[in-house]
Amino acid sequence: MNSLLIRRNFQKLQKVTSPHNNKILNFICKKSYSRVVGEEFKLNDKLHGFRVEQINHIPELELTATQLIHEKTGASHLHIARDDNNNVFGVGFSTPPMNSSGTPHILEHTTLCGSKRFPVRDPFFKMLNRTLANFMNAMTANDYTIYPFSTTHKLDYDNLRDVYMDATFHPYLRELDFKQEGWRLEHKQPNDKSTPLQFKGVVYNEMKGVMSDAGYLFYNGVQENMFSGTTYGNNSGGDPKYITDLTYQELLQFHKTHYHPSNAKFYTYGNFPLSDHLATINNKIRGFEKSSLDEGIKNVKPFGSSPKRISLYGPLDPMINSEKQTKMSMSFLTNNINDTFETFALKIFSYLLLDGHASPMYKALIDGNIGSDFSENTGYDSSTKISYMSIGLQGMNEKYVPLAEETINKVLDDVSQNGFDSKRIEAAIHQTELSIKHKTASFGLSLMHLISSGWFNGSNPAEFLEINNNIKLLREKLKTEPFFQNLVKKYFINNPHTLISVMTPDSSYTEKLLKEEQSRLEAKTSTLTSEEKEKVYMQSIELLKMQEEEEDLSVLPSLKIQDIDKQTKKFELKFTDVNKCPVQWRNTSTNEITYFRIINKIEGLKEDLRIYLPLFAQALTSLGTKSKTMAVIDDDIRLYTGGINVSTFLSTNHSDLNQHEDGLLITSHSLDRNINHMYDILKQLLCETNFDNVDKLRTIIYANATNMMNSVVESGHQYASTFAGSKLIPTMSKAEIYGGMTQVHFMNKLAANEDFDTIIQKLKEISEYVLSKQSLRVAITCGSENVDHNINALSNFLIELPEKKLSQSNEQSSFQPTHEKAFFPLPFAVNFCAQAFKGVPYTHPDGAKLQILSSLMRTHYLHREIRERNGAYGGGATYNASTGIFSFFSYRDPKTLETLKTYRDSIEWVGKRKFTQQEIDEAKLSTFKKIDEPISVSEEGMNYFTGKITDEQRQKRREQLLAVTEDDVKEVAKIYLEKQEKENLNSIAIIGEGKPEISNDKEWKFYELSTEDEKK
Repeated sequence: MNSLLIRRNFQKLQKVTSPHNNKILNFICKKSYSRVVGEEFKLNDKLHGFRVEQINHIPELELTATQLIHEKTGASHLHIARDDNNNVFGVGFSTPPMNSSGTPHILEHTTLCGSKRFPVRDPFFKMLNRTLANFMNAMTANDYTIYPFSTTHKLDYDNLRDVYMDATFHPYLRELDFKQEGWRLEHKQPNDKSTPLQFKGVVYNEMKGVMSDAGYLFYNGVQENMFSGTTYGNNSGGDPKYITDLTYQELLQFHKTHYHPSNAKFYTYGNFPLSDHLATINNKIRGFEKSSLDEGIKNVKPFGSSPKRISLYGPLDPMINSEKQTKMSMSFLTNNINDTFETFALKIFSYLLLDGHASPMYKALIDGNIGSDFSENTGYDSSTKISYMSIGLQGMNEKYVPLAEETINKVLDDVSQNGFDSKRIEAAIHQTELSIKHKTASFGLSLMHLISSGWFNGSNPAEFLEINNNIKLLREKLKTEPFFQNLVKKYFINNPHTLISVMTPDSSYTEKLLKEEQSRLEAKTSTLTSEEKEKVYMQSIELLKMQEEEEDLSVLPSLKIQDIDKQTKKFELKFTDVNKCPVQWRNTSTNEITYFRIINKIEGLKEDLRIYLPLFAQALTSLGTKSKTMAVIDDDIRLYTGGINVSTFLSTNHSDLNQHEDGLLITSHSLDRNINHMYDILKQLLCETNFDNVDKLRTIIYANATNMMNSVVESGHQYASTFAGSKLIPTMSKAEIYGGMTQVHFMNKLAANEDFDTIIQKLKEISEYVLSKQSLRVAITCGSENVDHNINALSNFLIELPEKKLSQSNEQSSFQPTHEKAFFPLPFAVNFCAQAFKGVPYTHPDGAKLQILSSLMRTHYLHREIRERNGAYGGGATYNASTGIFSFFSYRDPKTLETLKTYRDSIEWVGKRKFTQQEIDEAKLSTFKKIDEPISVSEEGMNYFTGKITDEQRQKRREQLLAVTEDDVKEVAKIYLEKQEKENLNSIAIIGEGKPEISNDKEWKFYELSTEDEKK
């Protein structure tokens, strides 16, 4: 299971930092009938045990929402019928936590460890190789748990729905599964009683990693104190201090009371018939009787007459100035989310107040250099029944906390008197309009995430989908009253339920966590009798045996290799020149949107400038121009486009790993009526950037330094993999410079040194190498009726770009591979580990074999050894067809040195293992579900634009993948893995907690990341 802990991550989906993620709530627009996909229903129709309660046709989203109730059990069902073949299923349950032992989270894991119809260990993971599903997951939120998947294949959909429903309603819930996934006492070496006892468990180690993240700790601490005495005052993911209090019997009881149809909500989306869904679901749940459930306390008691203040502590980040690691926020209790219009209004208010360079809080707090960026909890949070909004900072000096609080109150007071600029309000509404038209490939999943929190708290889910009426009502209120001013006065001025939170770094925080764990461990073990100790040992042996057992997987449903399309999907492309600039055209239905991309190839860039290129890309959309501030330009971007993004670009040559393309990627999209505005704004940003804007430059460097470290905490396995790969091929070497640990350290050095004269000079030097019209190529996706309009607008845009003399630099050195064992010591409770091997380019026939090999190793060996035995949250092997890098990785891993041995052992295992044809076919299914996943219209044709990979090359690779045999995977394992392992031609990286075995081994190269000695 690749489960998401949503306590924080899912919150990011709920929180409005951009209206692109904000499908607005609305009033009900009732219809008396629904005709979709050949079916016709009306209110009170009865079908397969369900009764139709409400039907809503929502033209702006091109869908019909039908709500039903299961008459026997009371289960709710929302079906969204839409002409979309990426169908979604989800079953969810209200799971309010009664404490912080992580019961909902551990149950989410344990339900997927075998069930009545599918009595195999971990059927969820086993199904990953038996399906073409483009999404499978399970998620624990604040007060509910949901199990969704999406697929375009009808038989696949039926198979997965059976597995999901049997897992949730009829799981095995064996005690050994609880101990494996939740927590257990176990000897350090399970087979050796003489080794010390430890706490182990997948969720336990996952949450140890999560609790190493200062951002998560701050968000969690604020919510716990904001909702003290309610279910939201508990940690649904689990706090390691309390996870070890959870008993097996408590887990069983929680499932019995919460995973019941009376407490269930079913979500279906797409073009599969509703009647089929209802018949299947009814067949699964009709044996249950209706029951009731205690929802827990969700309404918090008011604080009293004055705000509440709390102090929190978190780990010290060694890469950031210790004097700039304080976080603070002011949190205000707001509305009941069942008031859908007010919820919509508060999301828009949050956007107006906080989002972008022109927002009043950004200008006052970030541009005012009080803090480096907004705190992680900043924004409107509707994931709780009674919502709240936080405004806060991170990367600040503790002495500025009073100033931050004063500034926040001052801005709120100003808004309460003067409201917002009408142009900014129109920009927010425009973004909403654009988000309606911009459909993504995962639209059905996005809608599910949008409605879930409100649905599980009693809101009508249809009201979350109807957007236009809410916009209309907002416009009416803006005409008749000072609407946003009144909203501020209602919830933010003199609100007694206000929480003021401050987190300061503690250099001994990690040490204190370890001491607490050791003390808790001693308390558990000191009272064990000899019989109980023997039981602990025997359970470990039993668990090891269970993990080794050969299982009959034939009970699991599976697609067949014949279900994979033999032909690759092709998109018709056209190619022209506009003002001597090559343009790729994809003409198709885009719902009145033009999608625009530029690749600016950079050659001859001096090596000392390369590390500044990501900052240069960000500067283009952050510094403004000599004549316009970024705040003014940002308002225009929001009013006329869906955003403008500039980033570094890398593409490995499809036939030679030593060749690559390097440069900048510039993207935007707009409504067709705003094309001229989009090109005009692009011209301003690309040609007129004011690199001398020191204040803005300082702001983005400080924010980057803070946010990059947060990213390492959350995605350390990706950073480890990038660093390991960077030693093997030139593309990955540059990827490390642009976005790896090298860039993280560099950005923190810039923040510590504050040598802005040098930085500005470097950025100006880079500007001489880039954005010359002769180094550009363009891709445009639009309707055929807008081609001429785009040609004219693009032609005018290109005329404004300069032609520069581009000379090759003699300073650019050729890449030389190296092979090392790298260690990055950081204060994490658990580690991230990667090992990289050099493979072959995209067109080489061995690439397909390596890709199938990675799937076989991940499924049949690495998952069991790294996750089930070692207790890491995740781990496996992956092969990147574009870069030609084969990588082993582990995620939130308490035993990284053992994991490195597991990597080595897995290579030997391949040579000895007999793979059945079924296993080979399943590996191919696993590979093709990624290759064939639905893509948005904006992504059509991008394989060729970015990597020059033709349809013929994609088809040939498809045929190579389908043709891979057992002998093939054994052969490439020997050539590319075994040989490189024996000759030490691979590279290793570990990020996290230091171990004596590493410190005392001279083969390891330490990368100390502290910048304390570099401060002025």
